Amino acid sequence: MHGFAYRSGRCGGFGRQGHMRHRHGMHGGWGPPSRGRRRMRRGDVRAAVLVLLDEGPQTGYGLMSEIERRSDEAWRPSPGSMYPTLAMLEDEGLIRPQPGEGRTPYELTDEGRAHVEEHREELGEPWARSTQGLGEGLELKSLIGQVAAASWQVAMTGDQAQIERGKDVLNEARRSLYRLLADDDVADEE
Repeated sequence: MHGFAYRSGRCGGFGRQGHMRHRHGMHGGWGPPSRGRRRMRRGDVRAAVLVLLDEGPQTGYGLMSEIERRSDEAWRPSPGSMYPTLAMLEDEGLIRPQPGEGRTPYELTDEGRAHVEEHREELGEPWARSTQGLGEGLELKSLIGQVAAASWQVAMTGDQAQIERGKDVLNEARRSLYRLLADDDVADEE
């Protein structure tokens, strides 16, 4: 059945709430299963690690969280990009793990500090690049959330006539958005 199987709600098929269940978890159907974050180049992860470790020691998890915070949640490196980057920087002699038990904090070596100081301008603030051009997109995302919240209120507290009118409003909004894209396509051709 198109690669989806219910299998006790663990993978594929539809979950108990009627939401499509994807390989990587529940997804309610409001866009792609990603969290809307941008994927950045490996060099950006490297630069972000060096800049943050120049401010003080951090664990890999702490670095991922801090990058996410500084990018206003637009970018969070995955463990699959963070930990190989840490290993590479350690191999280059720019960082080292601090001794201790539990989660391993990393710190810059003297060579790493010199490298950051020498390349400060080009390292910049890599997390800022993740939000470039997203201003209007983030504003639109906020408006989508507001419309969804208002729609939910109508669905939960409205009478039948209000619910029907709400469906009409949402259908017209959907059609208008598609018309907007169609008009852009026509303008691009001219």
